[in-house]
Amino acid sequence: MVNLLLNENMKIYRRMRTWILVGLMAAFVILGNFVMWHENKSAQGDGWRTELMQEKERWTEQLKKSNLDEGLRTYYTERIPVIDYHLEHNIRSPQGTMWNGINESASLGILITLLTIIIAGDIIAAEFSTGTIKLLLIRPSSRIKILLSKYLAMLLFSMVLLLTLFVISFLLNGILFGFKYMDLPLLHFTGGQVVEQNMILHLWKTYLLNGISTVMYITIAFMISSAFRSSAMAIGFSIGIVFAGNILLEALQRYEWSKYLLFANTDLTQYMEGRPFHDGMTLSFSIGVLAVYFLLFNLVSWLMFTRRDVAG
Repeated sequence: MVNLLLNENMKIYRRMRTWILVGLMAAFVILGNFVMWHENKSAQGDGWRTELMQEKERWTEQLKKSNLDEGLRTYYTERIPVIDYHLEHNIRSPQGTMWNGINESASLGILITLLTIIIAGDIIAAEFSTGTIKLLLIRPSSRIKILLSKYLAMLLFSMVLLLTLFVISFLLNGILFGFKYMDLPLLHFTGGQVVEQNMILHLWKTYLLNGISTVMYITIAFMISSAFRSSAMAIGFSIGIVFAGNILLEALQRYEWSKYLLFANTDLTQYMEGRPFHDGMTLSFSIGVLAVYFLLFNLVSWLMFTRRDVAG
């Protein structure tokens, strides 16, 4: 099993395409953080107080509107006490510090998802299309071990990308903004009051929860790759599902049963922000839904791979 896993990792990292994709991800992260650094120049130094006071004025004016969306009203209502806490306790906002850049970089996790989908969509389909699957099957290892080694290799690859994203973001933002305010807390409104949270712990939770979404999409791509001989079709269908999922949610959000859809539960950071897709949804509920889909997708992958004819 270990040799199979090493072999799959060797296949991934020996391809020039893999390093090109990793390079593109790094380039997007660097470009995005440079743009963010430039836009947040006014909040650096002592400018954060002025920024917060101006923000409070904007939200206060918005709350006077009678036709304001309830979601925005809740956000503004909770944001104002957080701003007051910053000003009263002289705790600068993360805006204009390295922490804001690192936190915003977590949203670039979609790049990791897309990159791993491209690799995962090809990892089985390419074996069948080129006929190299026969070289694996003549080994004494069972099909389930071959399948598992490929899946684990993809998960390890996604974790490497996630760690790479964090390290690049940390170092780059530290250079741009300066490695200051290392003990800066994150303020969050919860339970009717403002609480201080550990910034590093919050960031790791954000990155890891985004990683859960990536794992689910990898599993989908893996299942689709098991069904197609064409790598292009497997990758195309997988990427299409990622983008179609959000569109589908927008169209079906008004229905109560939409909370059982996969895409309504992949973003677990919604619970950190206190704004779930549907009222009544909880973290344990989403984990349960994801577990069911996870088992279902892997079962389909196993059935397709183990029963697939490789004669052609």
